[in-house]
Amino acid sequence: MNETARAREVVRRLRAQFPGATTALKHRNAFELLVATILSAQTTDEQVNKVTPALFERFPTAAALAKVRVPEVAKLVKSVNFFRTKAKNLVAMARALVRDHGGEVPSEIVALVKLAGVARKTANVVLGTWFKIASGIVVDTHVFRVAERLGLAREKTPAKSEEKLMSVVPQEDWIDFGHTLIWHGRRTCQAKAPNCPGCRLADLCPSKTLWEAKPPSGPIEYG
Repeated sequence: MNETARAREVVRRLRAQFPGATTALKHRNAFELLVATILSAQTTDEQVNKVTPALFERFPTAAALAKVRVPEVAKLVKSVNFFRTKAKNLVAMARALVRDHGGEVPSEIVALVKLAGVARKTANVVLGTWFKIASGIVVDTHVFRVAERLGLAREKTPAKSEEKLMSVVPQEDWIDFGHTLIWHGRRTCQAKAPNCPGCRLADLCPSKTLWEAKPPSGPIEYG
């Protein structure tokens, strides 16, 4: 089975296991999803979901967020990692949306990655989840790890991993590939103790034999 065929089979099985898989970040529109995704860098979705309700109540639009000072935003998001930097980026992002895009979130990756706090992962989340545009593959820590274990992308950086995955995963599967691998990484193929016996992808996974040969006795990571 070649890489593309294996990638298709991975998506097929994970779609069946996690039907309707999507981001765990709570949002009602593209602006809220963009804000939440910026906040989620090196922070759990659960923690982000705790701070965004109050943040969105105070600043429901880019226009509202663009008018405030950074310390006001920082107070509302102080429980997330790197909250000062993220607060600064959120205000700068909102001002750019108002100045350059009429207060609306653009649906082009070139425009999105020019916004403060937005790299390809964040742009791909927004485009794929809200706009249903397959601009790339979301490569977070889970996708990076699981794709490496599956032998689909043995790269040293998320950017290189995305580039490789885009070459083997059919574009019509890019959105679901990212969402379902994230779910799989959280529930089955975890960093320190992957549940290989309960994994629906075990027969496709070259890393399975490593865990069988030497069961983990401590914090072991692949990728």
